[in-house]
Amino acid sequence: MIKDIKGLHHVTSMAGDAVENNAFFTKTLGLRRVKKTVNFDSPDVYHLYYGDEIGTPGSVMTYFPFGQMPKGRRGTGEVGTTEFAVPKGALSFWKERLGNYGVTGLREGSFLGEDRLQFDGPDGDGFALVESAVRDRTPWTGSDVPQDAGILGFHGARFTLRDAAATGELLTYMGYQKDETAGNVTRYRVAGGNAADTIDLEQASGAKAASQGSGSVHHIAFAVENRAKQLEVRKALIDTGYQVTPVIDRDYFWAIYFRTPGGILFEVATNEPGFDRDEDTANLGQALKLPTRYEQHRAEIERLLPPIAS
Repeated sequence: MIKDIKGLHHVTSMAGDAVENNAFFTKTLGLRRVKKTVNFDSPDVYHLYYGDEIGTPGSVMTYFPFGQMPKGRRGTGEVGTTEFAVPKGALSFWKERLGNYGVTGLREGSFLGEDRLQFDGPDGDGFALVESAVRDRTPWTGSDVPQDAGILGFHGARFTLRDAAATGELLTYMGYQKDETAGNVTRYRVAGGNAADTIDLEQASGAKAASQGSGSVHHIAFAVENRAKQLEVRKALIDTGYQVTPVIDRDYFWAIYFRTPGGILFEVATNEPGFDRDEDTANLGQALKLPTRYEQHRAEIERLLPPIAS
């Protein structure tokens, strides 16, 4: 069994309009944009990162805004809901705030004793705010969201699967422990990591398969402390029969990827070196940062990318 997974690192999704995406996360949700860079494979598309003050692993939502991309179709084989943690008692604030911002799909509920508020992102993304213990996390305080209601980071994620059994076995191998089941949803939790430590598996046997587009999660990343631990995880996965990519330098972390039995793309990302490797903490997310191989094309890339507010 793998013992080095520390919870979630980041979640990466796809969007339509970059300006709308940036406004939703920095204004509506009050997160900090901690990095403004580009897609490594398509430098005419932003890669935007939102999180807490420094982009702590377990807090970072990232997006590829592809412009006129068709919307995704919800279904099985995807991360159906990305869950953010907020302090206990904060949901009444968020219900009013999201309503005032015209956010759709607001639905109150609870799961395993935790109150939650589900809502839609601008591209139909599935989100939930879950009241949780603070657990030494501090929300970004540079917005108009008060600290006692601010988003702390991820609570976890909920997968929608036709058959949850194989993915449950994989999570168990990755160090997660089966927790509780309510209805058709089973929770898995990893001990000893960061506070973004839950994965819920929702079995939807009769549902259609999802198709990716704007509003879809592209991949979900799990955190390991460093490159040495990442190599151990990679070897363990390969020894178990998974097809795992070589280690890829993503500038702010190193990454490996593999496809799960349920069809979801998993990444294992290092906590090092972090988002302050090329700009100081006070100015994170302001300047456009480019991978070295694209720096010579900066003028053309800047011409193609839509300007977004700071």
